[in-house]
Amino acid sequence: MNQFLQQLVNGISLGSIYALVALGYTMVYGIIKLINFAHGDIYMIGAYVGFAATAYLGVGFIPSLIIAMAACAILGVTIEKVAYKPLRNSTRIAVLITAIGISLLLEYVMMYFVGAQVRSYPRLLSDTLLNLGSIIISTQQIYIIVTSIVLMIVLQYIVKKTKVGKAMRAVSADKDAAQLMGIKVDSTISFTFAIGSALAGAGGVLVG
Repeated sequence: MNQFLQQLVNGISLGSIYALVALGYTMVYGIIKLINFAHGDIYMIGAYVGFAATAYLGVGFIPSLIIAMAACAILGVTIEKVAYKPLRNSTRIAVLITAIGISLLLEYVMMYFVGAQVRSYPRLLSDTLLNLGSIIISTQQIYIIVTSIVLMIVLQYIVKKTKVGKAMRAVSADKDAAQLMGIKVDSTISFTFAIGSALAGAGGVLVG
């Protein structure tokens, strides 16, 4: 039983990261029905941006998280504007091939500039371990779980309570009807890419 509880804590910690990545992925798919193969690469770039912020700028966990999320949001919007928007009315296979191409491009660009060597994040958090009976929880796991929960709550608020969130849901339900109602579809899609990519970037930092 103790082993089960320990692995449950470990699973919740790791699953929180996967949940952030999956939320961003499904947001993009839900609004434009696109399988964004580049989403995993944005997650990877978020990890590298967080590493650069901590290793070279010397910032802490929260600033590196914000920097990575901002960088990935900008990258996501750029990809949407440059690669996906011109193909909005194209065949699904054309968009699919483009998504694969963008994914490969990001991978090889990062490999060229950064290399394929393994890198370790500088120590950002203390190595304190909390003993809850027979369960051991690290400070890093607590930060991962709390950060993920906060980001999910913020996302829930944006989608359910804000004007842009309502626009996102309207575009997801019926893009043409949303446009007839005066919703700026292109801006809404770009915002969705920004949010989804920012969540992927956050996941990249947390996994580091």
